[in-house]
Amino acid sequence: MTPTPPPVPSPPPVPPVSAAGDAVGDKATRAVVPGARSPMPPEVAPPTGRFLAKATLVTAALTAAAALLGLGRDQALSYLFGAGSETDAFLVAWTVPEFAATLLIEDGMAFVLVPAFSVAVARRARGGTGDPVRSLVATTLPRLTLAFAAAATLLILGAPYLVEVLAPGLPNHRLAVDCTRLTGTCVLTFGLAGYCSAALRAHRRFVAPAAIYVAYNTAIITAMFVLGGRWGVRAAAVGVAVGGGLMILTQLPSLLRQLRRKTRTATEERATTGAPAALGTDAAPALVPHSTPAPAPGAPPSSGTDADAAPASEPASEPVSGSGSGAGPGTGSRAEAGIEAEAGTKSGSGAGSEPGSGSHAARPVEFTLIATVLLFALCRQSQVLIERFLASTLPAGAISHLNYAQKVAQIPMTFSLMLCTVTLPVVAQAMAEGDTERARNRVEKDLALVSCVVLLGAAAIVACAPQIIELLFQRGAFTGEDTAATAAVMRVYALGLLGHALVSALVRSYFSAGRPTWYPLAAMAAGLVTTSWIGTATVGSWGVLGIAAANAAGITVSALLLLHGMRGRAVPIRTRQVVAEMSRPVRAALAAGAVGMYCAGRIDSPVLGLAVGGSVVLLVFVLLASAMGASGVAPALRSVTRRLSHARLR
Repeated sequence: MTPTPPPVPSPPPVPPVSAAGDAVGDKATRAVVPGARSPMPPEVAPPTGRFLAKATLVTAALTAAAALLGLGRDQALSYLFGAGSETDAFLVAWTVPEFAATLLIEDGMAFVLVPAFSVAVARRARGGTGDPVRSLVATTLPRLTLAFAAAATLLILGAPYLVEVLAPGLPNHRLAVDCTRLTGTCVLTFGLAGYCSAALRAHRRFVAPAAIYVAYNTAIITAMFVLGGRWGVRAAAVGVAVGGGLMILTQLPSLLRQLRRKTRTATEERATTGAPAALGTDAAPALVPHSTPAPAPGAPPSSGTDADAAPASEPASEPVSGSGSGAGPGTGSRAEAGIEAEAGTKSGSGAGSEPGSGSHAARPVEFTLIATVLLFALCRQSQVLIERFLASTLPAGAISHLNYAQKVAQIPMTFSLMLCTVTLPVVAQAMAEGDTERARNRVEKDLALVSCVVLLGAAAIVACAPQIIELLFQRGAFTGEDTAATAAVMRVYALGLLGHALVSALVRSYFSAGRPTWYPLAAMAAGLVTTSWIGTATVGSWGVLGIAAANAAGITVSALLLLHGMRGRAVPIRTRQVVAEMSRPVRAALAAGAVGMYCAGRIDSPVLGLAVGGSVVLLVFVLLASAMGASGVAPALRSVTRRLSHARLR
């Protein structure tokens, strides 16, 4: 057994990044959980309001660009190949990059890699011998690369069996196998791209990670138009393979700069800079140490007058235990101990970390955390498998209609969750410090804003679905019948958008403490069972509409279960108040959608109908939600208007 290391101060996580610009370092508002580790003074200054505005705006701009290119990709697919058996075959193969993006870039591995790199970056900022970031890369990247390559190889070799499992009734089986073998390469490329993204976000580099889907979608669109005439829909699969490589190349220069960055002590950093790092440049350091130096090992906290210094009553250090006994979500959490072991270092003092053997007892905890995160992401993405399995028994084009409807309907959810992506470090740091008050307030604000944004989008989709689909897709091989079928499916999908957004927002809180928990997986499994039962029961009579309704019902069940379990297993939000707050925009969205659908349906022109219907939905929603006191309306409007003055990048 590895001996228990001596008591040392635990390093703080990566500095908070808040899209809302809230202050996150106010000790006066902290409420420490009984039994949790005492809060440790942060060693990296919180980012400034200008930095936060830039981070949010740049991320929003690149997300919008990627979303538009994603629509362009779907438009090109529908224009060139329509909604028939060829497109269905490609969309079965498209399941692979959909799964890989969720597991390796967006949710799964990000919940593990971002905290790991956050700890390493914080230790680098503290100075000392060695470079914790390079050590982490050296011990994890080779293993993960081998694992990704092996998984991709197995997927390529087993493509015929995978297609048979995913869509047993598919008429064009051979074409689906060819496309699956091409898209199977994304397991390797997406895994490496997700690794780069996690490392860069921990260094406060947001431009390159946000730009990867721009490069990815550009490659697919280019491949379809250049190679589509000769290779057919296989050209789209070639674009997936090429786009995955471009996702790595987009981030590689920035990542290499961070790895080559000279390690400097906290005193040297303070002497050279006083502002947070730029978003994607090297003009400023990635991290700015806190104004109060870290205490030496065993030394008592400073009793100075600095408002951010730790209170004198707080212990300067605590033992780091692999078992985490007696500790709440503290800075010496089991996940952090696991990171130390994986990085091959032992806990450092205020002077930094030294190479060592680490705590091997913590490795099983880290593996359990990885397992819970990946299984949750896999279970959630399995909804797509159920939909395509059921749709493969329907006439040709059913899978295509589901795909086009889902891609458009998810756009409001994508934008609503952008805030949760950049505030995840805020919640993680608060939980690590035992500051549940700050974590709870941040999560409740995020949920209020997310619900308003996604419900406004859902109301617009319900009101203007036919106009949206006609303008986006009705050309070339995509007919008016395809438009009507896709619009009907999209309206049903919109009923589950709030559930999808809540699941994505809430699961971040469950894993923010860096501890494994099986409850999110159980909640998602319950929703998956609901989707399967309802879909099986309704696909025969309702067709694709029954599949979409099953999706909405299943994800709503998962969202309700996650809300119910928050208090005892994650950030202890005030569930009743949160539900009461969300009921206001729900009522506003119902009224806005009904009025907007009535107005849009009275106009023949799709452009004018969309403009009128969308304007009516926006006006009615804002007026009603504001009148009912929905707290997420004002922040949503401010995020669009008040921060435009900070849009200029150097």
